[in-house]
Amino acid sequence: MGKRSARAARSAAQDSNVCTISANSWDPLESGVSPKRYVRNVQPKSPNQARLMAALRDYEMVVALGPAGTGKTYLAIAAAVEALEADKVERIVLSRPAVEAGERLGFLPGEVNDKVAPFMQPLYDALLDRLGGKRLRALMANGGIEIAPVGFMRGRTLSRSFVVIDEAQNCTYAQLKMLLTRLGWNATMVITGDPDQSDLLPELSGLSDIAERLAPLSDIAVVRLEKSDVVRHPLVGEMLTVL
Repeated sequence: MGKRSARAARSAAQDSNVCTISANSWDPLESGVSPKRYVRNVQPKSPNQARLMAALRDYEMVVALGPAGTGKTYLAIAAAVEALEADKVERIVLSRPAVEAGERLGFLPGEVNDKVAPFMQPLYDALLDRLGGKRLRALMANGGIEIAPVGFMRGRTLSRSFVVIDEAQNCTYAQLKMLLTRLGWNATMVITGDPDQSDLLPELSGLSDIAERLAPLSDIAVVRLEKSDVVRHPLVGEMLTVL
């Protein structure tokens, strides 16, 4: 009986560490991982990453282009967290287009937040790594961090905010133009994406066009990362040379 009770307790503990999807809610922070200590110093792994970090520090509008695994999103969110912790901004606003990666997922259960949360999971992952679950929950509860799909951004003015638009290769030109014009006073906006990995038809993605048009402007930084800047498994960079 004691062994059976012990097994049941272990099973319950394991179940509590599993992120579950139910018809009523989706909790992307339900990981069971103990909170991490915030790491203040993020070091660049390549010269281009150093250029991106300098741009994030010195410019109010940054466009970061590059292949998967080059740290675009992570460095942007790290800069956003640092700005929030230093009281340079009042909130972080993170946005992604809710575009499926080449497959039809069909109906997703739950309220609007539940439906879009799976698309935002990479942003939660980066925030968890920088803040830990406890701190992240507190900031999301008090409005210090807001995560919203691109479709909810029209008509807003984002002042005293650090805005990160991720996976921008899945935005049309019109969507990106709308997002760029959301920038308010004392705010920073970072647009990240890989023009070569759009889930839209090639002629619909507006990221490359937007980057080319913004590059000549002296007050905007357009930073391009390369395959040599990939910081994931070494095979990722090697595969990108042939794919």
